[in-house]
Amino acid sequence: MRYNTLGRTGLFVSEMCIGTMTFGQSGSPYAAASGVMQDNADAILRRAFDAGINFIDTANVYAGGQSEEIVGRALSSLGIARKDVVLSTKFEHTTGAGPNDGGASRQHILHEVHGSLKRLGTDYIDLYQLHGFDPATPVEETLRTLDDLVRQGLVRHIGVSNWAAWQLATALGAADRRGLERFQSYQGYYSLAGRDMEREIAPLIEAEGLGLMVFSPLAGGYLTGKYRGASEGRRATIPFPPVNEERGAPLLEVMDAIAARHDTNLAAISLAWLLHQKVVTSVILGLKRIEQLEENLKAAEVALSEGDLADLDEASALTPEYPGWMMASGEGPRRSLMETGRMPTAQWGSE
Repeated sequence: MRYNTLGRTGLFVSEMCIGTMTFGQSGSPYAAASGVMQDNADAILRRAFDAGINFIDTANVYAGGQSEEIVGRALSSLGIARKDVVLSTKFEHTTGAGPNDGGASRQHILHEVHGSLKRLGTDYIDLYQLHGFDPATPVEETLRTLDDLVRQGLVRHIGVSNWAAWQLATALGAADRRGLERFQSYQGYYSLAGRDMEREIAPLIEAEGLGLMVFSPLAGGYLTGKYRGASEGRRATIPFPPVNEERGAPLLEVMDAIAARHDTNLAAISLAWLLHQKVVTSVILGLKRIEQLEENLKAAEVALSEGDLADLDEASALTPEYPGWMMASGEGPRRSLMETGRMPTAQWGSE
């Protein structure tokens, strides 16, 4: 297992993270994506820590708080020292029926952080993330509240999930201007079947030095190949994340060939591709069985060749979209000069 620093901090997190949306029993429509109860969760976390994984991601809304409770009990019963685990949880989604039972207001944050601390059985959270963007609350109110939590020692670092690039850029600028704690991580969807993040979010993350936590790295199981031609299973109930299967089918065929060359499974190839991406800090594994963890751990040992990466890139490449295609054309000569130190033979507007 390899380790990366989280954003601009000195905190090292494993390149694989245990996601716990499956922990506890959720109601409809997420019931099919849950159901891992205490004994099985204990076994998964024990094996994960033995393999070198030190990073756990959960949220206050997963199974109505059951996920956080299960994680807290597991750490206690397994005898894992608090200093040896990086605990990440989230807030912002609705937790009740009232108008203030959701969002990123000072009132909601202060209420939810204490609930998460109690369920997790800890006195601090390593990474506290907004689960989504709240259009009703000024970003300065959210940032000041989170800054207070860091100063109080209840939270060590802060991050966001599922924000647009402009929203993140605005918040980072506001934090820098006011001397407030800045976001150190972004949690978002990224996979061979969904590379939209590469358009705007990934460049911003790299430029600002944030860590990237990837959720749904297997596109909800699609990239394991088990849903080829299938009309049943979890994706039949929850088609999350959405997948363009017309493009996905030929991608799976390319992955089949690469997996055969490496004598491994499609899940390992999918995860290995992400681990080869410079922008990725940690890949979140969504698990229901310890056998799935064993399969996913194989990705850490897969060394994709330049040819493998080129084949996967070609099979999963994004469709050119404005302003990307215009920028690529306009930046070409300057980027070539920057990278090679030589004047390009032809430049825009020259004859």
